[in-house]
Amino acid sequence: MAQYRTQFRIIADVLSTARDMNTEGEGVGVTTLLRRGNMSYSRMSKLLAELVGSGLMLELSGDKISKYMISKKGIEFLAAYYNFEDFAQSFGLRL
Repeated sequence: MAQYRTQFRIIADVLSTARDMNTEGEGVGVTTLLRRGNMSYSRMSKLLAELVGSGLMLELSGDKISKYMISKKGIEFLAAYYNFEDFAQSFGLRL
Protein backbone atom coordinates (compact mmCIF):
# COMPACT_ATOMS: atom_id res chain seq x y z
CA MET A 1 0.00 0.00 0.00
CA ALA A 2 1.38 3.39 -0.98
CA GLN A 3 2.05 5.84 1.82
CA TYR A 4 0.94 9.36 1.17
CA ARG A 5 2.92 12.34 2.37
CA THR A 6 1.42 14.42 5.11
CA GLN A 7 1.10 18.19 4.73
CA PHE A 8 4.02 18.64 7.13
CA ARG A 9 6.17 16.24 5.07
CA ILE A 10 5.33 18.17 1.90
CA ILE A 11 6.26 21.46 3.60
CA ALA A 12 9.54 19.92 4.80
CA ASP A 13 10.29 18.66 1.28
CA VAL A 14 9.69 22.10 -0.26
CA LEU A 15 11.72 23.89 2.41
CA SER A 16 14.62 21.45 2.13
CA THR A 17 14.60 21.81 -1.67
CA ALA A 18 14.69 25.60 -1.33
CA ARG A 19 17.59 25.25 1.11
CA ASP A 20 19.58 22.64 -0.81
CA MET A 21 19.09 23.96 -4.36
CA ASN A 22 19.86 27.60 -3.54
CA THR A 23 23.55 27.15 -4.23
CA GLU A 24 24.18 30.62 -5.64
CA GLY A 25 22.06 32.54 -3.13
CA GLU A 26 19.65 33.79 -5.79
CA GLY A 27 16.69 31.65 -4.79
CA VAL A 28 15.02 28.69 -6.45
CA GLY A 29 12.50 28.83 -9.28
CA VAL A 30 9.03 27.33 -9.15
CA THR A 31 9.95 24.68 -11.74
CA THR A 32 12.67 23.26 -9.48
CA LEU A 33 10.31 23.23 -6.52
CA LEU A 34 7.65 21.51 -8.64
CA ARG A 35 10.02 18.79 -9.85
CA ARG A 36 11.50 18.10 -6.42
CA GLY A 37 8.19 18.52 -4.59
CA ASN A 38 6.28 16.29 -7.02
CA MET A 39 3.23 18.56 -6.94
CA SER A 40 0.90 20.26 -9.38
CA TYR A 41 1.45 23.93 -10.21
CA SER A 42 -1.81 25.05 -8.60
CA ARG A 43 -1.10 23.18 -5.38
CA MET A 44 2.48 24.49 -5.26
CA SER A 45 1.27 28.06 -5.84
CA LYS A 46 -1.10 27.81 -2.88
CA LEU A 47 1.60 26.26 -0.69
CA LEU A 48 4.18 28.91 -1.64
CA ALA A 49 1.72 31.68 -0.80
CA GLU A 50 1.13 30.02 2.56
CA LEU A 51 4.85 29.56 3.25
CA VAL A 52 5.68 33.15 2.27
CA GLY A 53 2.74 34.42 4.35
CA SER A 54 3.93 32.52 7.40
CA GLY A 55 7.50 33.78 6.99
CA LEU A 56 9.02 30.36 6.30
CA MET A 57 10.09 31.37 2.77
CA LEU A 58 11.06 34.62 1.10
CA GLU A 59 9.83 35.55 -2.37
CA LEU A 60 12.41 37.27 -4.55
CA SER A 61 10.55 39.00 -7.37
CA GLY A 62 12.38 39.66 -10.60
CA ASP A 63 11.29 41.17 -13.90
CA LYS A 64 9.37 38.16 -15.15
CA ILE A 65 9.99 35.43 -12.65
CA SER A 66 9.83 34.98 -8.92
CA LYS A 67 12.30 32.87 -7.01
CA TYR A 68 12.02 31.54 -3.52
CA MET A 69 14.47 31.25 -0.68
CA ILE A 70 14.12 29.59 2.71
CA SER A 71 14.11 32.13 5.56
CA LYS A 72 15.82 31.86 8.94
CA LYS A 73 12.42 30.97 10.40
CA GLY A 74 12.07 28.25 7.74
CA ILE A 75 15.46 26.79 8.67
CA GLU A 76 14.35 26.70 12.32
CA PHE A 77 11.07 25.02 11.30
CA LEU A 78 12.93 22.41 9.27
CA ALA A 79 15.31 21.60 12.15
CA ALA A 80 12.38 21.26 14.58
CA TYR A 81 10.49 19.09 12.09
CA TYR A 82 13.42 16.68 11.65
CA ASN A 83 13.97 16.52 15.43
CA PHE A 84 10.31 15.69 16.00
CA GLU A 85 10.32 13.19 13.12
CA ASP A 86 13.28 11.38 14.77
CA PHE A 87 11.48 11.47 18.13
CA ALA A 88 8.28 10.02 16.65
CA GLN A 89 10.22 7.32 14.80
CA SER A 90 11.92 6.28 18.04
CA PHE A 91 8.43 5.24 19.18
CA GLY A 92 7.71 3.50 15.90
CA LEU A 93 5.45 6.29 14.68
CA ARG A 94 5.42 7.89 11.25
CA LEU A 95 4.68 11.55 10.61
